[in-house]
Formats: sequence, structure tokens, C-alpha cells
Amino acid sequence: MSGFLEALSGAVDEYRASHGRSAWSRGVGEYVSDFYDLLYCNRGYDDIESLGKHELDSFLLNGASDWSEHSWNGCSLIYNSDIAERLCCPSELKRTDHGRLQPNSREHWLDVQARALFQASIAFKRLYRQTQDAMSK
Repeated sequence: MSGFLEALSGAVDEYRASHGRSAWSRGVGEYVSDFYDLLYCNRGYDDIESLGKHELDSFLLNGASDWSEHSWNGCSLIYNSDIAERLCCPSELKRTDHGRLQPNSREHWLDVQARALFQASIAFKRLYRQTQDAMSK
């Protein structure tokens, strides 16, 4: 593993440890970790350690135009129950029958996941840039 990926892995682990108070935060942290795994699996391609802002966005979106499309096109979790388990506290899981019922009257589970992915992408991009900056010193 390259020094950059090791440093980024440490930053992702630290982020997850410090943002784990609510079920939502832990779930967003899982998506941040998923983004790291995606980057790690593609580490040999296109100088993965020096992606620009738009290149990193494009890489994380995996061909989708936004996080809603990413979620709805199956680029992340696809089962309502999996999304609910990742993002909900026990009382929300009970209220939604572990994802069998919609999360609220305005959204589907894939919409909820899209919001979480958006938040995770912001966090991951910040960690990526901080790691780039630290490695260039």
C-alpha cells in the first residue's frame, strides 16, 4: 500500500471513530469507508493519489451525474432493509419495520441513501485533500 493510501486509511478510520454518535453519522461513516475501498481497489489507475476536485467527484459518482442517480442506479446499497440498517437507529428501524415501510411520506429509501452519500462525499473529499496536503509537505 502506498504512503498516501495508508495515510488516507488512517484519516478515514479517525473520521469514523470521531463521528459515531448517531446511527446516521455511523452510516455516513460507512459510506466514507466505502469510498476509500473504491479508491483502494482502483489504486493502480490514473494516478489515483493526485485526482483533482472534479476528477475525484467523477470517480466517486462512478458515471452518475449526481448522488440520487448514483443511488437509484444501484451503485451503492440496493435493498431498503440494508439502507435502513445502515442509517437508522433502533426506534426508526422498528417504525419502518426494518425498511419494509418507507422512511417518510416524501422519500424512498434510495433518496435517503442519496442524502447520506452526498454527506459522505463531502467528508471523504475533505479527508482526501487533507491527506494530499499533508503528503506534499
